Amino acid sequence: MLRYLGNAHPTIGLLPLRIVLATVFLMHGGQKLFVWGLAGTTGAMDSMGIPLPQVSAFLVTVVELAGGLAILLGYKIPWAALLLAADMAVAILAVKLTGGFFAPRGAELELTLLGGLLTLALLGSGRTPSRVETS
Repeated sequence: MLRYLGNAHPTIGLLPLRIVLATVFLMHGGQKLFVWGLAGTTGAMDSMGIPLPQVSAFLVTVVELAGGLAILLGYKIPWAALLLAADMAVAILAVKLTGGFFAPRGAELELTLLGGLLTLALLGSGRTPSRVETS
């Protein structure tokens, strides 16, 4: 069993990471748009000291929704992952860094998401079957 898992195709191996990251960002983007609304998200950005809170709220909401959907569907994964990684880097530097490491105030979650996103940015969705080398 373990031998089989070690020989899994890279595309299949990245699928759980893609599904989890996509779900997290779709949920957070959806929360910003449908639960808090852009006005509520703008207020939150303003209270955190994020510059241009109205523009930032709109951009973050779009990036999280569109980026999450792109990763889920396998469309332009490296670009979507880089945009979402920038989102997490700003969250860490602007808000979470002063809270230490552990959640909920620390950067634990955002660092974990950043690591997964950078992995997808570097690997994309993995090799496609047509590019797999045969021996």
